[in-house]
Amino acid sequence: MNICRHFPQYIYYCCYWTAKFPRSYNRECFNQPPGTRRYKKLFIKTEENCSEVQFLHKSIIPTMHFQDSLPRLPIPKLEDSIRRYLAAQRPLLEEEDYRKTKEIASNFEKGVGRTLHKELVDLNQKNKNTSYISAPWYNRYLKAREPLAFNHNPFLSLCFDPKPEYNNQLVRATNLIISALKFLKTLKNNYLEPDIFEMKPKLSKTNTFKRMVSLLPTRISWYGAYLASAYPLDMSQYVCLFNTTRIPKLNKDELLTVEQPKHLLVMRNGHFYVFDVLNNCGDILHPSEIQKSLQYILQGESPPPEFPLGYLTTEERDTWARARQELVDLGNKESLQQVDGAIFCLCLDDSWVEDETELTHTMLHGYGANRWFDKSFSLIITKNGASAINFEHSWGDGVAVLRFLEEIFKDSTTTPAISPKPEPTSSGSSTAVQKLEFKLSESVKAAVSKAREKFEHKRKSLGVGQLEYSKFGKNFIAEQKLSPDAMVQLAFQMAFLHQHGKTVPSYESCSTAAFKHGRTETVRPATVPTKQCSKAFVYERRKHSSEELKNMIHSCSQYHRKLLVQATLGNGFDRHLFAMQCLSESKGSPLPEFYKDPAYIQLNNIILSTSTLNSSAVEIGGFAPVTHDGYGIAYNIFDTWFGCNLTWYASRDGNEFLKCLNQSLDDIFDVLKGKPLV
Repeated sequence: MNICRHFPQYIYYCCYWTAKFPRSYNRECFNQPPGTRRYKKLFIKTEENCSEVQFLHKSIIPTMHFQDSLPRLPIPKLEDSIRRYLAAQRPLLEEEDYRKTKEIASNFEKGVGRTLHKELVDLNQKNKNTSYISAPWYNRYLKAREPLAFNHNPFLSLCFDPKPEYNNQLVRATNLIISALKFLKTLKNNYLEPDIFEMKPKLSKTNTFKRMVSLLPTRISWYGAYLASAYPLDMSQYVCLFNTTRIPKLNKDELLTVEQPKHLLVMRNGHFYVFDVLNNCGDILHPSEIQKSLQYILQGESPPPEFPLGYLTTEERDTWARARQELVDLGNKESLQQVDGAIFCLCLDDSWVEDETELTHTMLHGYGANRWFDKSFSLIITKNGASAINFEHSWGDGVAVLRFLEEIFKDSTTTPAISPKPEPTSSGSSTAVQKLEFKLSESVKAAVSKAREKFEHKRKSLGVGQLEYSKFGKNFIAEQKLSPDAMVQLAFQMAFLHQHGKTVPSYESCSTAAFKHGRTETVRPATVPTKQCSKAFVYERRKHSSEELKNMIHSCSQYHRKLLVQATLGNGFDRHLFAMQCLSESKGSPLPEFYKDPAYIQLNNIILSTSTLNSSAVEIGGFAPVTHDGYGIAYNIFDTWFGCNLTWYASRDGNEFLKCLNQSLDDIFDVLKGKPLV
């Protein structure tokens, strides 16, 4: 059954993941010795009260109900992947270079590529519980040796609480922690609403539909939803959202998830603190207890440490792995275990964020000392209540974090656990909070100093800028029967051509969460139609009528829609070719000429790296360029306007790019309105 033929091209906006936990109750409370009856009292609640206090909601359909019956990510035909690969190369190569690359690709398709493809298909048949890209994609991240900061970890910033008084750092931190813990409990008890893309929500959002589907065996539950034009999405990655850390190891890191700990890790001024936020029954402590512990930390006056260990997580991974092992050998194993097993990391910053540029610098990298970039995610909160998630990327992608952010923003702002008044009367109890201490050798101190030096150089070299374009948004583009995303991607291509006079390798992320253990697929926005259209606007604007330019725009939109649909349905080429490369490397055989072709290497040296995640809960998001001479472009397309957050290094002029981007959007708008270009 071809389940994907009904998917609209924009399904990739809606892809989330969560984790596989059984629906069970913690019986520990009923086995406590005398004197601990309070735990029984906390645990034995009415269904209504328990939901209000401990859970975000209780879904009729269990969280993981569809996981067993999700369709598998398809492996494209080799000839299709080669054809799409060559189409992506065409706008980037001169005629002679393209001819050579085409010949190399043809030989690969007929020779070693055919063998690798068959082996990949056979391997996929033997591993029917996952996708062919899952293991290679995890390994891609975990084997990467460059630092996480700047190279891998992105951020998503929450909007401020609409009630200004709730943006007090202590109040907002407490409320967000409580909401995050409610999310954790909702997930672990299998109560979290499954992620479903609904074509007919009037049918699939009804309780009748939900009850019917919940009664189906898990091996066929997906098909029951499909009959109502509802498409469940993969939720396998939330298992690593909490209590997870990426552990640096030589050559390849490890992901460690520890399910038992009940404590939170808090960083302030480069110091580490832990305190329990769940009781022995696994229930959330009273908000006032959590607030008092936070208040105690915030009122502490310890100066920043001379050698903040957070800087080590900004280092090259092998360097950090050696330093971490030395920390363990020095007797810091227990303290590191407290860091690794914490539910998540809360970073309390003393900064006061005034604008989006400062917000981006703060949430993307900060000053290094008050971050632990290895945690699955860190919740960062400034003095004036600006809040964001900075997350490690190997375990999952941004859309998984987006679901989490939307849930905790809604819960913390509509049903806050505490209010600004009355203020706590005490400074909190030091017995609830443990400050972690570390023994440092001279070589570890030297490693911290070296890491700080490199981090500072990188931090100072990163440029950040924003563009808010208000002449049109999603509504206007839709009225023109065009793809909003295609128009923005076309504007990026036009802007770069205008600034640098060439077309370069470009990347747009697209989720494949419609399939079991799907990750992402690459959309290649630099195409023959965008190159022709960009040249017409930049160099030949007076040679073409408005109608001719409008036709070119429509051609770009149609082609981009096709690429998005292909990627969403798992029919791109990047992941397929990458998986075959990994398979070849795992055999220890010489790398095929195809992968050594300079054109293949160039195609994967991304200059324009772009990604979009649209949500009313998110103020702004961002990530650093993936190459030293590239741009990192996080963007959102709203109903009436468009916004983008740009990052760059010293070899590029990001402010000039933003000017060119504004001009490109103006040109597109004028042509669509029927105005002549001047």
